[in-house]
Amino acid sequence: MRPLLTFSAACLALTLALAAGCGDPFGLLRPTVSDTVETFSLYALSGTLPGTPSGYDLAGRSTVLIEEGGPFDFAIDLDSANRPVLKPTGALQLGRSSGVQATPLEFDSIRFAPTGGFQLDSAVTLEVGGRAIVHSAPTGCSITVTPAYYYYAKLQILAVDTATRKIDFQILVDQNCGYRGLEPGLPSR
Repeated sequence: MRPLLTFSAACLALTLALAAGCGDPFGLLRPTVSDTVETFSLYALSGTLPGTPSGYDLAGRSTVLIEEGGPFDFAIDLDSANRPVLKPTGALQLGRSSGVQATPLEFDSIRFAPTGGFQLDSAVTLEVGGRAIVHSAPTGCSITVTPAYYYYAKLQILAVDTATRKIDFQILVDQNCGYRGLEPGLPSR
Protein backbone atom coordinates (compact mmCIF):
# COMPACT_ATOMS: atom_id res chain seq x y z
CA MET A 1 0.00 0.00 0.00
CA ARG A 2 2.81 2.40 0.74
CA PRO A 3 4.01 2.70 -2.92
CA LEU A 4 0.45 3.53 -4.08
CA LEU A 5 0.18 6.30 -1.49
CA THR A 6 3.55 7.70 -2.59
CA PHE A 7 2.47 7.56 -6.25
CA SER A 8 -0.81 9.40 -5.43
CA ALA A 9 1.05 12.07 -3.50
CA ALA A 10 3.49 12.49 -6.40
CA CYS A 11 0.60 12.83 -8.88
CA LEU A 12 -1.05 15.44 -6.68
CA ALA A 13 2.21 17.38 -6.37
CA LEU A 14 2.75 17.27 -10.15
CA THR A 15 -0.83 18.42 -10.82
CA LEU A 16 -0.44 21.34 -8.41
CA ALA A 17 2.91 22.29 -9.95
CA LEU A 18 1.45 22.24 -13.47
CA ALA A 19 -1.56 24.30 -12.40
CA ALA A 20 0.73 26.87 -10.77
CA GLY A 21 2.82 27.06 -13.94
CA CYS A 22 -0.20 27.41 -16.17
CA GLY A 23 -2.04 30.08 -14.27
CA ASP A 24 -5.39 28.66 -15.34
CA PRO A 25 -7.28 25.44 -14.58
CA PHE A 26 -8.03 25.10 -18.32
CA GLY A 27 -4.35 24.78 -19.17
CA LEU A 28 -3.61 28.29 -20.39
CA LEU A 29 -0.13 29.53 -19.76
CA ARG A 30 0.30 32.52 -17.47
CA PRO A 31 0.05 35.77 -19.42
CA THR A 32 3.51 37.11 -20.17
CA VAL A 33 2.92 39.76 -22.84
CA SER A 34 1.62 43.19 -21.87
CA ASP A 35 -1.13 44.34 -24.19
CA THR A 36 -0.72 47.74 -25.84
CA VAL A 37 -2.76 49.93 -28.15
CA GLU A 38 -1.21 50.27 -31.62
CA THR A 39 -2.20 52.19 -34.74
CA PHE A 40 -2.25 50.63 -38.21
CA SER A 41 -3.49 51.38 -41.70
CA LEU A 42 -5.16 48.98 -44.10
CA TYR A 43 -6.34 49.55 -47.65
CA ALA A 44 -9.71 48.57 -49.03
CA LEU A 45 -9.92 45.15 -50.67
CA SER A 46 -11.46 46.72 -53.76
CA GLY A 47 -10.23 49.68 -55.76
CA THR A 48 -6.63 49.68 -54.53
CA LEU A 49 -3.40 48.64 -56.17
CA PRO A 50 -1.93 45.18 -55.57
CA GLY A 51 0.71 45.20 -52.87
CA THR A 52 -1.35 47.18 -50.37
CA PRO A 53 -2.29 45.36 -47.16
CA SER A 54 -6.00 44.71 -46.68
CA GLY A 55 -5.89 42.07 -43.93
CA TYR A 56 -4.81 41.88 -40.31
CA ASP A 57 -3.36 38.89 -38.42
CA LEU A 58 -4.13 39.03 -34.68
CA ALA A 59 -1.50 36.48 -33.60
CA GLY A 60 1.23 38.34 -35.48
CA ARG A 61 -0.17 41.82 -34.74
CA SER A 62 0.53 42.70 -38.33
CA THR A 63 -1.02 43.81 -41.59
CA VAL A 64 -1.21 41.23 -44.37
CA LEU A 65 -1.16 41.31 -48.16
CA ILE A 66 -4.13 39.07 -48.83
CA GLU A 67 -3.12 38.32 -52.42
CA GLU A 68 0.04 36.67 -51.06
CA GLY A 69 -2.05 34.20 -49.09
CA GLY A 70 -0.71 34.98 -45.63
CA PRO A 71 -2.85 34.15 -42.60
CA PHE A 72 -5.27 36.87 -41.55
CA ASP A 73 -8.29 37.18 -39.28
CA PHE A 74 -10.16 40.03 -40.90
CA ALA A 75 -9.96 42.11 -44.04
CA ILE A 76 -11.26 45.60 -44.61
CA ASP A 77 -13.11 47.19 -47.49
CA LEU A 78 -15.17 50.31 -48.11
CA ASP A 79 -18.84 50.22 -49.01
CA SER A 80 -20.50 52.53 -51.58
CA ALA A 81 -20.79 55.27 -48.92
CA ASN A 82 -17.05 54.91 -48.11
CA ARG A 83 -17.74 53.38 -44.71
CA PRO A 84 -15.27 50.75 -43.44
CA VAL A 85 -16.48 47.17 -43.68
CA LEU A 86 -14.75 44.52 -41.53
CA LYS A 87 -14.88 41.08 -43.12
CA PRO A 88 -14.09 37.92 -41.17
CA THR A 89 -12.78 35.01 -43.21
CA GLY A 90 -16.25 33.48 -43.53
CA ALA A 91 -17.54 36.61 -45.29
CA LEU A 92 -14.80 36.04 -47.88
CA GLN A 93 -15.79 32.36 -48.35
CA LEU A 94 -12.56 31.25 -46.64
CA GLY A 95 -14.17 29.21 -43.86
CA ARG A 96 -15.94 30.25 -40.70
CA SER A 97 -12.94 30.66 -38.49
CA SER A 98 -12.61 34.29 -37.38
CA GLY A 99 -15.35 36.58 -36.13
CA VAL A 100 -16.19 40.27 -35.75
CA GLN A 101 -18.88 42.23 -33.95
CA ALA A 102 -19.63 45.92 -33.70
CA THR A 103 -19.93 47.39 -30.22
CA PRO A 104 -21.46 50.64 -28.95
CA LEU A 105 -18.99 50.73 -26.06
CA GLU A 106 -16.27 53.36 -26.01
CA PHE A 107 -12.84 51.92 -26.92
CA ASP A 108 -11.37 52.42 -23.44
CA SER A 109 -14.49 50.92 -21.81
CA ILE A 110 -14.07 47.56 -23.53
CA ARG A 111 -12.38 45.45 -20.87
CA PHE A 112 -13.20 41.87 -21.94
CA ALA A 113 -14.11 40.19 -25.20
CA PRO A 114 -17.50 38.49 -25.14
CA THR A 115 -17.77 34.74 -25.63
CA GLY A 116 -20.51 34.96 -28.28
CA GLY A 117 -22.31 37.21 -30.73
CA PHE A 118 -19.58 37.27 -33.37
CA GLN A 119 -20.42 37.51 -37.08
CA LEU A 120 -18.65 34.60 -38.78
CA ASP A 121 -20.13 34.70 -42.29
CA SER A 122 -21.09 38.33 -42.75
CA ALA A 123 -19.35 41.69 -42.69
CA VAL A 124 -19.75 44.46 -40.13
CA THR A 125 -20.00 48.05 -41.34
CA LEU A 126 -18.65 50.83 -39.12
CA GLU A 127 -18.51 54.62 -39.23
CA VAL A 128 -15.36 56.63 -38.49
CA GLY A 129 -15.11 56.37 -34.70
CA GLY A 130 -16.92 53.02 -34.74
CA ARG A 131 -15.63 50.12 -32.67
CA ALA A 132 -15.54 46.37 -33.04
CA ILE A 133 -14.31 43.29 -31.23
CA VAL A 134 -12.58 40.59 -33.25
CA HIS A 135 -11.48 37.02 -32.59
CA SER A 136 -8.92 35.02 -34.52
CA ALA A 137 -9.22 31.67 -36.19
CA PRO A 138 -9.15 28.86 -33.61
CA THR A 139 -5.71 27.97 -32.35
CA GLY A 140 -4.34 25.45 -29.88
CA CYS A 141 -2.37 27.29 -27.25
CA SER A 142 -2.91 25.39 -24.03
CA ILE A 143 -0.89 22.61 -22.49
CA THR A 144 -3.96 20.40 -22.17
CA VAL A 145 -6.12 18.66 -24.73
CA THR A 146 -8.81 21.30 -24.91
CA PRO A 147 -10.88 22.78 -27.70
CA ALA A 148 -9.13 25.56 -29.57
CA TYR A 149 -8.73 29.00 -28.13
CA TYR A 150 -8.74 32.41 -29.81
CA TYR A 151 -6.82 35.65 -29.85
CA TYR A 152 -9.12 38.60 -29.13
CA ALA A 153 -8.84 42.28 -30.02
CA LYS A 154 -10.74 45.52 -29.90
CA LEU A 155 -10.38 48.16 -32.59
CA GLN A 156 -11.63 51.62 -33.44
CA ILE A 157 -11.74 53.27 -36.86
CA LEU A 158 -9.79 56.53 -36.68
CA ALA A 159 -9.94 57.88 -40.24
CA VAL A 160 -10.77 57.03 -43.84
CA ASP A 161 -8.91 58.53 -46.79
CA THR A 162 -11.35 58.06 -49.66
CA ALA A 163 -8.80 59.08 -52.32
CA THR A 164 -6.32 56.32 -51.43
CA ARG A 165 -8.98 54.04 -49.86
CA LYS A 166 -6.86 53.83 -46.71
CA ILE A 167 -8.43 53.09 -43.32
CA ASP A 168 -6.56 54.03 -40.13
CA PHE A 169 -7.48 52.25 -36.91
CA GLN A 170 -6.24 51.66 -33.40
CA ILE A 171 -6.21 48.14 -32.05
CA LEU A 172 -5.40 46.33 -28.84
CA VAL A 173 -4.74 42.61 -29.32
CA ASP A 174 -4.51 40.34 -26.30
CA GLN A 175 -1.33 38.50 -27.25
CA ASN A 176 -1.81 35.94 -24.48
CA CYS A 177 -3.71 33.25 -26.38
CA GLY A 178 -7.01 32.24 -24.82
CA TYR A 179 -7.30 35.32 -22.63
CA ARG A 180 -10.15 37.75 -23.24
CA GLY A 181 -8.77 40.81 -21.41
CA LEU A 182 -8.77 43.93 -23.59
CA GLU A 183 -7.03 46.52 -21.44
CA PRO A 184 -3.42 47.67 -21.58
CA GLY A 185 -1.07 45.59 -19.43
CA LEU A 186 -1.10 41.92 -18.47
CA PRO A 187 -4.58 40.48 -18.93
CA SER A 188 -6.78 38.69 -16.45
CA ARG A 189 -8.86 35.81 -17.70
